[in-house]
Amino acid sequence: MAVDFRLYLITDRHVARKPLPEAVREAIAGGVRAVQLREKDLPVREQLSLAMELRKITREYGAKLFINDRVDVAMGVDADGIHVGYSGINVASIRNVVGNKMLIGCSTHNRVEAIGAQSDGADFITYGPIYETPSKMKYGPPVGIDGLKSLSCDIRIPIFAIGGIKGGNMRYAFGYGASGVAMISAILGSDDIESSSRKLTQAVKVLERIICESCCPR
Repeated sequence: MAVDFRLYLITDRHVARKPLPEAVREAIAGGVRAVQLREKDLPVREQLSLAMELRKITREYGAKLFINDRVDVAMGVDADGIHVGYSGINVASIRNVVGNKMLIGCSTHNRVEAIGAQSDGADFITYGPIYETPSKMKYGPPVGIDGLKSLSCDIRIPIFAIGGIKGGNMRYAFGYGASGVAMISAILGSDDIESSSRKLTQAVKVLERIICESCCPR
C-alpha cells in the first residue's frame, strides 16, 4: 500500500463546528484523501463507533482512514493504517501484528525520533511542530522550517510537516523537504470545510507540480 496522499487531515472534534462525521465528509468531498481519527479522550467503544462511521465515509470517496494508537480499532474497522506516537507502541511491534496490510505512520518531534521511526519501519512520519500552535505546545518549541530542511536530507520515507501549517505557509514546508502536510484547525476550524479543503488540495497540487518541474526540468 502506497503513501499516495499529500494532505493529511487529523481529527479533533473539539475544533470542528459540527459533528465530526459530517465535518470529515465535507473535507473528503473537498478533496482530502487521508484522515487520521485521533480522539484520544473517547472511550474505546465510542472510538470504535466513530471509526465505523468514518470507514463508511472514506470508502465512499476512496480515501484512506488511519486510526491513532488503537491497533484493535484499526483492525476492527479494516482501516488503511495505524498512526502512533514515537514514545508509544513500537512501530516494529505493530508491523508484526498487521504485516503489510496497513500503513504505519509515526509522530516525531525531533531528529532522533524521526530517524528512529524510519529505522523501525514506519511508512511515513509527521514532524513538528514546524510553527507555534496550541495543539502542539506540549511537544516543546517549534523545530522550524530549517529543522525540516536539515532532517529531509536524512529521511527516505515521506515526511508530513505538522504544527501551524496553513494555506499561506505550506509552500515553505514543501519547499524545504516535506512530502506532505498534516492539518487540523486549518480544515476542521473553517466555516466552510468543503470549500477550504478544495482550496488546500488545489494548492497542494500546484506546489507538487512546481517542485516536480524544478527537480525534473525539461
